[in-house]
Amino acid sequence: MSLAAASPTFSMSQARSLVGDLLTPNPLVYWSDFLASTLAGGGLFWAAVWIAPATFIYYPIALAAGLLIFRAAMFIHELVHLRPGTFTGFRIAWNLLIGIPLLIPSFLYYIHLDHHRRKSYGTAADGEYLPLSAGPPSAIVLFVAQALIIPLLPLIRFGILSPLAWIHPALRRAIHRHASSMIIDPTYLRPLPTRRTLWIIRLQEAGCFLFIVAMFWLFWTGRLPWFVLAQMYAIGLLIGALNQVRTLGAHRWTNAGGFEMTFEEQMLDSVNYPRRPILTGLWAPIGLRFHGLHH
Repeated sequence: MSLAAASPTFSMSQARSLVGDLLTPNPLVYWSDFLASTLAGGGLFWAAVWIAPATFIYYPIALAAGLLIFRAAMFIHELVHLRPGTFTGFRIAWNLLIGIPLLIPSFLYYIHLDHHRRKSYGTAADGEYLPLSAGPPSAIVLFVAQALIIPLLPLIRFGILSPLAWIHPALRRAIHRHASSMIIDPTYLRPLPTRRTLWIIRLQEAGCFLFIVAMFWLFWTGRLPWFVLAQMYAIGLLIGALNQVRTLGAHRWTNAGGFEMTFEEQMLDSVNYPRRPILTGLWAPIGLRFHGLHH
């Protein structure tokens, strides 16, 4: 029996009407939350650098920095769902303050909308879906353990692959299709971009490449101590692990056959966490703990 069949009286139109007043984004909420998280997280990051790991207080400060930076980073999800042509200043600010410094520019997540479309959700066209419920427990452990290498992958993508993509059209297409998306399905192939999207991608790639070059110069010349690199990796590991846990808890992952699902099945395959808002808000910030409602 399908999930939708288990609730024959469920009405998607009724569900939409119940949350209709929640669908209009408020710029004041976006800017205040993002800037507060970014400035506080960045300030605590550099406070931890100043204190250094020799003292106990370093660790709670670095942890708080990681949680706040993670919250700011998760606005990448909001950017995708904002109507095109709106919040232009916010998009630019997010990429300059978070996307490029964390090497997660917003173009990596453009494919997220396929995760919501009825014909692609849970299918091969959805790079954010794996039938984890049908696999062994070891698959879930491996899924979370990928956080160990997640902070290193952007260095390869933007420090090595980006320059190669700029000089070789065939490599550009291969890199775009195989290494330009924030996904969990390694077999996913991203569609080739339009000319306008390609211009945005190249601009964001250049920003990430220049950031890597600048950081390398700061470390190489001794202007930044090398332990900062370890701190950056540790916070990247925290962000990656939290996002893996958040992704794991966002769905029931029941579509083992990769078939098209109805909107009702898509929503019922998604999960809300309405209790313990402080705890759940740490690993699923800015409303992502209401993932069923989001779908």
